[in-house]
Amino acid sequence: LLGAEAEVAASASASSLTVSSVATGEFLPPEALKEMKANLIKFLPFKYLAKELTSQAEILKKVLRDNKEHFPVVFSQASHCLELVCGVEVKEVDPREHIYIMVPNLGLTCDVMLSSGQSMPKAGLLVLILSLIMQNGDRAPEEKVWGALSRLGVCVGSVHCVFGEPRTLLTHVWVQEGYLEYRQVPYSYPARYEFLWGPRAYAETSKREVMAFLLRIKERASRAFPPLSAEAAREEDEAA
Repeated sequence: LLGAEAEVAASASASSLTVSSVATGEFLPPEALKEMKANLIKFLPFKYLAKELTSQAEILKKVLRDNKEHFPVVFSQASHCLELVCGVEVKEVDPREHIYIMVPNLGLTCDVMLSSGQSMPKAGLLVLILSLIMQNGDRAPEEKVWGALSRLGVCVGSVHCVFGEPRTLLTHVWVQEGYLEYRQVPYSYPARYEFLWGPRAYAETSKREVMAFLLRIKERASRAFPPLSAEAAREEDEAA
């Protein structure tokens, strides 16, 4: 899902670049547009952790360097990535002045305790872990969790630039905060372990909300990458 969302953002940005460039008569290299989006993805979480509002005017001045014609594309795609990866939703609270606030996704408050500037929000990863647990009968073997995270580039024993060391995050931080339970599988020998929803996860969100969120992401990816036609699929299989 993380990979698909990144590709959606890149694809939509490239498409919109062509349109806006023709409409304004200006040319902006794709690399510049990607850099703007990356800078905005870095900027918004720090506003969230500082519990500060932001505005279109501030974003244009501090991040997009007054490239107003590209604001809709960059802002939309950065917001979508932020929602998935960090679990933070960007909402417009003043349509006239274009003032925005960032709120925890699905009601999860696991990032509220973080100090501003010390860490990126991580609720997006927590949502994915909660969904994995749901998909495995409400108890996910830890090997499945580590395997799924490794495919996203989040590997046990390696420090991720956003999520840190995943074993510490999942088995200590989120267990202590009550979002996850990490326990030995009964009667397992040698000992095997599994993850379950913790009491705080049940208190702050629900299975229905988590599934609705994942469906939104899946639909967004499906719109950007429509299914191959039968002929195209056959050609791809033959080439493989």
